[in-house]
Amino acid sequence: MPDWEKRFRAPRVSLPEWAEDAPDRALFVSNATGTYELYAWDRATGTQRQVTDRPNGTTDGVLTPDGEAVWWFSDTDGDEFGVWMRQPFGGGEDVPAVPGLEPSYPAGLAIGRDARSTAVVGRSTDEDGSTIHVVRDGAAPVVVYRHRESAGVGDLSRDGTLLAIEHTEHGDAMHSALRVLRLGGAPGEPLAPETVAELDDTRGGEEELGLAVMGFAPVEGDTRLLIGHQRRGRWEPMVWDVADGSQTELAIELPGDVSAEWYPDGSGLLVAHSFEARSELWRYDLAAGTLARVDTPAGTVSGATARPDGTVEYLWSSAAVPPQVRSTTGDVVLDAPGMKAPGSVPVVDAWVDGPGGRVHALVQRPEGEGPFPTVFEIHGGPTWHDSDAFAAGPAAWVDHGYAVVRVNYRGSTGYGREWTDALKHRVGLIELEDIGAVREWAVSSGLADPRRVVLAGGSWGGYLTLLGLGTQPDAWALGLAAVPVADYVTAYHDEMEGLKAMDRTLLGGTPEEVPERFAASSPLTYVDAVTAPVYISAGVNDPRCPIQQVENYVDRLAARDHAHEVYRYDAGHGSLVVEERIKQVRLELDFAARYLGA
Repeated sequence: MPDWEKRFRAPRVSLPEWAEDAPDRALFVSNATGTYELYAWDRATGTQRQVTDRPNGTTDGVLTPDGEAVWWFSDTDGDEFGVWMRQPFGGGEDVPAVPGLEPSYPAGLAIGRDARSTAVVGRSTDEDGSTIHVVRDGAAPVVVYRHRESAGVGDLSRDGTLLAIEHTEHGDAMHSALRVLRLGGAPGEPLAPETVAELDDTRGGEEELGLAVMGFAPVEGDTRLLIGHQRRGRWEPMVWDVADGSQTELAIELPGDVSAEWYPDGSGLLVAHSFEARSELWRYDLAAGTLARVDTPAGTVSGATARPDGTVEYLWSSAAVPPQVRSTTGDVVLDAPGMKAPGSVPVVDAWVDGPGGRVHALVQRPEGEGPFPTVFEIHGGPTWHDSDAFAAGPAAWVDHGYAVVRVNYRGSTGYGREWTDALKHRVGLIELEDIGAVREWAVSSGLADPRRVVLAGGSWGGYLTLLGLGTQPDAWALGLAAVPVADYVTAYHDEMEGLKAMDRTLLGGTPEEVPERFAASSPLTYVDAVTAPVYISAGVNDPRCPIQQVENYVDRLAARDHAHEVYRYDAGHGSLVVEERIKQVRLELDFAARYLGA
């Protein structure tokens, strides 16, 4: 078995989530059976048990605070439209967690530890927009929030009386405002939600700024809410007391984006710092106002949690080293049995002058002397970024003699708010300016063979691939687009409601209101200019990049007898089945070899 297949097949595990009041009970995701599913883990006995078993896999689940049950989201073949199910921690029958709630797209979940057994469920549908429902004492769910724009559950206070909501009632889906409701209602009486606090950084300034809920203090009766803000040009945490309105900005002078979560006793914060495609951990002491480094290797921390004993567990990897769940004790916390994934080559940083500033790219080189056939592997999001983390897909290309370049174009996170927010209105075209600048560098530096440069990516990266093939036809020898936006107008009308809100924010309106912007940013507009062979893979149940708009693009390629292949598979926005992922990579490798001779 070649190394690239071993990387996909090797069993992997996620960072375990532990129950707040039963820390020996944990939940994690693993591909041990060949499909990503949820597993319950009793850390006191070492017992592990598979919770879900579905043909297309399951990854969305949470433990109740008492550790007695697992809630998991049940959709249909990856379409992300479904209901929450509940199963006892030790095993048993799956039952609807909230009887009476119809299927929807999920919009957050909070499960209380109070005596009233409160649960808060966020939902999104085309008909209702965003709704938030509260369930108490086994009674029917009660709507406490409703709006056409996107919104979701932030967090529930420890005593279950306060609910924090992230909303975009102002119409900017990229920058949320916050509202806190006091749920009220004595036992046996109807809920009486009332607004007790509002915070909105989108008003009153020249620029709109976002806010995010990071969590209520884990202390009974504590009204402090940890939130993220962008007031200094990046994400960083702040403590907001929703009872008296006080806002305490923290002395965390780190250069990149900063997020945080509470230590279990409420005395400090576990700080995650992301900067220039790497990340690290710190402990912030709230009383002293001081930072102390939590020792982690160079690379990327994909998740971290502080345990009740003060230790920290984290999921770490680098481009060269596969993921590991580690502890600050020095131990490996959770290690899947079986075959281990082979490593890959490290990344090298490249900084390239672009039209909007310096562009950061991560480069992996195969053995030998260049120039190499080169794959530009473009990340999705767009509000995401590539990092020095292990990725089986790029490693497979390196194994086959390709250089791999990943570009953190304008719109990517981790480089400040202005960089992330830069792509409004000229959507897609701005990102491609940065990608084009890095391509010129790759060729002029001797890294890339200009006759064999591939543009590839999934989701937003797939969209940029198709758009780039049409707007920069002389730059790319081949295109590989997975689950892409291909026809922006049809995609808008068919996609899930939350993404419609994001598109209105990015483009300044609907296709009917700003048709020229949708046309300028749609790959379909430029399909007749495409000269490179095109490979497209698409999930037939995808609610994010729906199948019909892909078919519209493919029909246009076929009408002009252009070289292309399409692979359709029975899943949603990607697959959770290992063999399916391997098949898709193999098809891409074969397509590239056939047309490039690489």
